[in-house]
Amino acid sequence: MRSVRAVILCLLTVLALSGCMRHPAPGAMVRPLNDLDALAYGGPQAGPPPPVARRDKRVRAARIPAVPVVYAASPPPVMHDPAYRLDAGDRLRIVVYGQEGLTNTYLVDAGGSITMPLIGAVTARGRTTAELSAAIAARLRNGYIREPYVAAEVEAYRPFFILGEVAAPGQYPFVPNMTVESAVAIAGGFSPRARRDRVTVTHTDARGTVRLVVPTATLLSPGDTVLVDERWF
Repeated sequence: MRSVRAVILCLLTVLALSGCMRHPAPGAMVRPLNDLDALAYGGPQAGPPPPVARRDKRVRAARIPAVPVVYAASPPPVMHDPAYRLDAGDRLRIVVYGQEGLTNTYLVDAGGSITMPLIGAVTARGRTTAELSAAIAARLRNGYIREPYVAAEVEAYRPFFILGEVAAPGQYPFVPNMTVESAVAIAGGFSPRARRDRVTVTHTDARGTVRLVVPTATLLSPGDTVLVDERWF
């Protein structure tokens, strides 16, 4: 009887051991959770790339040089030529500091002079604005103002004239940096019979009067006369 019980106990022990071998413990299949687990288990880490890789991407992106943005600057304002010589028809703004009765706008008359209170007529023709300021100050210093300070500038230039084959020939106000082409545009453009490649310009300065045949891109001066010829064919 005892021998039968011993045999049965041995059989039960063998069956139990065989079942444990077929079903391994579940804790043996746990996957690594972080970098340290991956190093410990020797396997690749599952999931998204490590944060270090993302930081490296940001560093590389920051090193890319930015493309500069260039904005078009507005054109500079037209400045009056300080070497410009005054003549009849120019309108000047003259300021005598501390003297409101003398500060005013003056027109250069046909004789080439301006007329101011106290000192009367002062020659402007052929002078620059700086030379005219010095002449006015010298006249005022002679018995009127002890230390006058005078400034003069061109408020409006004398007009130019355009004749010949344009839509509206006549006299027009001059603006700085004006070309023959822009003068023709102000006069309404060429007529159908106009010669369009060159014109005749009459220019007068301290050296005298000259007539020049010039292309339409030529700059004009105040007081110039433009003649647009008729084409032959």
